[in-house]
Amino acid sequence: MQSDYPEIILASASPARGAILAHAGIRFHQRPSMVDETEEQKHFAGNTPPMEVAKALARLKADSVLQMEPGAIVIGADQVLSIGNELLQKPQNREEARHQLLKLRGQTHKLHSAGVLLYNGNATTFCDTATMTVRHFSDEFLNWYLEMAGDGVLTSVGAYHIEGLGIHLFSEVKGDYFTILGLPILPVLDELRRLSVLTI
Repeated sequence: MQSDYPEIILASASPARGAILAHAGIRFHQRPSMVDETEEQKHFAGNTPPMEVAKALARLKADSVLQMEPGAIVIGADQVLSIGNELLQKPQNREEARHQLLKLRGQTHKLHSAGVLLYNGNATTFCDTATMTVRHFSDEFLNWYLEMAGDGVLTSVGAYHIEGLGIHLFSEVKGDYFTILGLPILPVLDELRRLSVLTI
């Protein structure tokens, strides 16, 4: 059971993150931050660990929304994809999506998901990493995938949603499903219980 206070705000426009909280029975509102994660990511040095980048961006998003929603519990989240020493960003068009998928083809990459929960002057950070191996798909498959997935490939780093057609890209997935979707939910629920927001 969830108590009637305080209000919970998800500082993200992500439908996947919203669905995770909603399916867990959490009452919340989504209020996307004004943080441009693509621009902010450029400020980090090349030797910054990907998880630290994800944590910093999640905190920036949460802080920006907390300024507009003082007194609320604010959950910020961010996800970074690393392949070797390179960090990928959301593709801006289908050609960029094609380029990213060709780069990932036959390779193993990592998804680093971080979240920050802000409330009453305190910040709790949680993070996790999943390891994803993309199969050696054909050019014909790639054409089909891009056509069928449409502009949805532009809404996620790596140009895929594993909960949809993107699952066909992979030969192996290691890690928590919710981490892959972009919000490690178990530590979020633990923190809400610690705050007595959840009483179950």
